[in-house]
Amino acid sequence: MAYEFDLFVIGAGSGGVRAARFAAGFGAKVAVAESRYLGGTCVNVGCVPKKLLVYGAHFADDFEQASGFGWSLGEANFDWPTLIANKDREIHRLNGIYRNLLVNSGVTLMEGHAKLTGANEVEVNGQRYTAKHILIATGGWPQIPEIPGHEHAISSNEAFFLKELPKRVLVVGGGYIAVEFAGIFHGLGAQTSLLYRGEMFLRGFDGAVRKHLHEELLKRGMDVQFNADIARIDKQADGSLKATLKDGRELITDCVFYATGRRPMLDNLGLENTAVKLDKRGFVEVDDLYQSAEPSILAIGDVIGRVQLTPVALAEGMAVARRLFKPEQYRAVDYRMIPTAVFSLPNIGTVGLSEEQAIEEGHKVQIFESSFRPMKLTLTECQERTLMKLVVDADTDKVLGCHMVGPEAGEIVQGLAIALKAGATKQHFDETIGVHPTAAEEFVTMRTPVKG
Repeated sequence: MAYEFDLFVIGAGSGGVRAARFAAGFGAKVAVAESRYLGGTCVNVGCVPKKLLVYGAHFADDFEQASGFGWSLGEANFDWPTLIANKDREIHRLNGIYRNLLVNSGVTLMEGHAKLTGANEVEVNGQRYTAKHILIATGGWPQIPEIPGHEHAISSNEAFFLKELPKRVLVVGGGYIAVEFAGIFHGLGAQTSLLYRGEMFLRGFDGAVRKHLHEELLKRGMDVQFNADIARIDKQADGSLKATLKDGRELITDCVFYATGRRPMLDNLGLENTAVKLDKRGFVEVDDLYQSAEPSILAIGDVIGRVQLTPVALAEGMAVARRLFKPEQYRAVDYRMIPTAVFSLPNIGTVGLSEEQAIEEGHKVQIFESSFRPMKLTLTECQERTLMKLVVDADTDKVLGCHMVGPEAGEIVQGLAIALKAGATKQHFDETIGVHPTAAEEFVTMRTPVKG
């Protein structure tokens, strides 16, 4: 059968655009359908605007520390609408770049909701198209628990478009999005409380990292409450919100921000017209080649629920394009040693195994750890400390994990990720000459294990 397209991509986020562009570059006839915004979550309501807001929040620290270096500043005033307007302008610019990337690579861009009407057929704006391969790259969507009054809460989608900065904010959740937004609101001057129903936030991260960040947030004056969860939200006559916790306490706030998980975005996608199956968590079930139970339909990115990070979706999109249209260049995505950063204040950077994961996997470990006050802060009153940690296999000397909490942690860990990917040992670290004076040199000067 002759198809109108070799590849039809549903979703113009990071993964979908990468797959479409590469496939078109390999000579395939490609279409992309997008019903919302070009660039997906990352560009519009995720990593990019979030990092811009983190930069904005960090200026509070810079102003405070400037006097130690001889700078006399007048009273600093923050204007939320200015930050949001400038952020919107930058996102609009990036949307245009994504549009040009697609169109200039020969991809047919369709702006409208795409629905599967068969194993090789998609409907967009009432028009049906056939394709040999269909790629689902529709991403995820924030989930707010359906407690009484949940309609008064917001998610990250709405936070980027608030008309004004709330005076009081309750951030609910214990993952990286909750921690990052708590830092943003707190840094910009809102009275912020972070509520998490568990014993300690950032589950899955190294225990020392979690503990250290908690201590630093408390030093900054943030209210962090563990074993705390909201039972209901009621709007008050003055427009404020009353959050009633499960333990009976009542908190009055102006904004309740939920960051308690994301679901796959499969609304009205027409999966019932295909043989595609979902896993027990509701994500599209795929094999190692990103193929669903319907052989012609593939899926990548957040919608498959593996590693929900933009660079991972990019790698998956590239792998799909190569396997289908340039098989001699195909290589599988390696999910080991994926570096990641949490843009909390201070930042977290991490790659490889946590101490807990290494022990669980049966490694006999040596732990190297250092906590110190960064040089920049020695002329200031700020007592923030940086944490660096190496998890080493005691038998092979191989470095299994690197973890950092401190300024520019993500920037530093990116380089270390290359070393770990290449199989670096602790001896390699020890024999590497440090860049002085930097915080990063601490990773190559830790000599005495604290454990093991």
